[in-house]
Amino acid sequence: MRTIKLYDTYQGKLREFKPIDEKEVDIYYCGPTVYNYVHLGNFRPTVTFDLLTRFLKAEGYDVKCVSNYTDIDDKIIKQAKLENKTEKELSEFYIKAYEDCLDKLNILPLYNHPKASEYITKMADFIKDLEDNGTAYQGGDDIYFSVESDPKYGSLSKQKIDDLVSGARIDVNTNKKNPLDFALWKLTDDDGIKFDTSVGRGRPGWHTECVVMVNNVFKKTLIDIHGGGFDLKFPHHENEIAQSEAHNHTQLANYWMHCGFLLTNGVKMSKSLGNSILAKDVLERHSGNAIRLFFQTTHYRAPVNYTEENLNAMDKLAAKYENSLKRASVTLQLNNIPAGTRIASDYEEYMNALANDLNVANALSVIDREVKEINSLSAKKDGDMSRLADLVATISELYDILGLRFNLPVIGDEERKLLADFNLARENKDYTKSDELRPILMQKGLL
Repeated sequence: MRTIKLYDTYQGKLREFKPIDEKEVDIYYCGPTVYNYVHLGNFRPTVTFDLLTRFLKAEGYDVKCVSNYTDIDDKIIKQAKLENKTEKELSEFYIKAYEDCLDKLNILPLYNHPKASEYITKMADFIKDLEDNGTAYQGGDDIYFSVESDPKYGSLSKQKIDDLVSGARIDVNTNKKNPLDFALWKLTDDDGIKFDTSVGRGRPGWHTECVVMVNNVFKKTLIDIHGGGFDLKFPHHENEIAQSEAHNHTQLANYWMHCGFLLTNGVKMSKSLGNSILAKDVLERHSGNAIRLFFQTTHYRAPVNYTEENLNAMDKLAAKYENSLKRASVTLQLNNIPAGTRIASDYEEYMNALANDLNVANALSVIDREVKEINSLSAKKDGDMSRLADLVATISELYDILGLRFNLPVIGDEERKLLADFNLARENKDYTKSDELRPILMQKGLL
């Protein structure tokens, strides 16, 4: 099996990837807080971990990829009031909107898509354990985690507790023992959603939700890969690790992966800055293939700048790939050429590029080389059809690993006659007839 290297944020370096189970890979990445439509940047981790899943599946691993929905949150409570809905009605509406985008982006079905609301009892029991072992405490109307109880706190973000404390904002909450301590449970009587549990009536804090869902969905205290956007590294993922260390004596995951920011005019895209572009709106203007290529043509750890020009360019690239494949497919079907076989050397070069921390740029050089040869062979009347069939078989596999989805035409007797009539009309310079047939053939994807 080939050597796979991934950049581990925790150790701050490229590491050879070795799963806990030699046949299975467990992946968890943080999903959206479903209080509104998500912006385009939220889908960068989604596309990245979908690519990683596809690559690892192609390598023969049984991949269990999980991403959550945060459907318990103060933002949801506030937005539900504005929209005159219950928290559940609001979150279900925006989950559906999110999943519509997943479908358009051709994201593989996940092993599980848990909601925080489904694990409340487990979260409360987890927090009770932390209270019992002295790493959590009640302060006023909340239960907090004591960061000073974790000697490793700051290891993920490479920060020291003393530096973090000195740089912290003045906190009006005097119930904390340390300004860095974070809420695990909110004991509240407000009009937001609340639950009766072993730690009292209230609702969980965000940082606890993911830890508990990881432990319960995978039924493990340590998984292979945990990730998300770069902005989650601190404090969210740092706080997840702290709780896992306190409760399970593990860092929750062996590899931590983080995706670079999506920028607009050089500034991080976010709702709070008012510069976010909604994913659903972008997907009305551009294909899912184009958006996948937009994210993947820049290395996942580097920032990528959103412009309509960049996405237009990716639409053209996706169309180039699709048209080349369609033309070759039609040519092979018209000549009754059987399906080809994978070109091993090209496949290995492509997979070795992805094995190097998902280096899509190098992988695309294989695709571009094959597209050029496919176009050349498709244009020749005496082209090597066996070679063309092998190229089509190979590039179809490569596209699938990138998550690109193309609808190829199927040639039957009707389509053969239409193409024959069209080509004959062109040869006879019967432009009226060819103009009449062209839109029909285009509608069928034959031109």
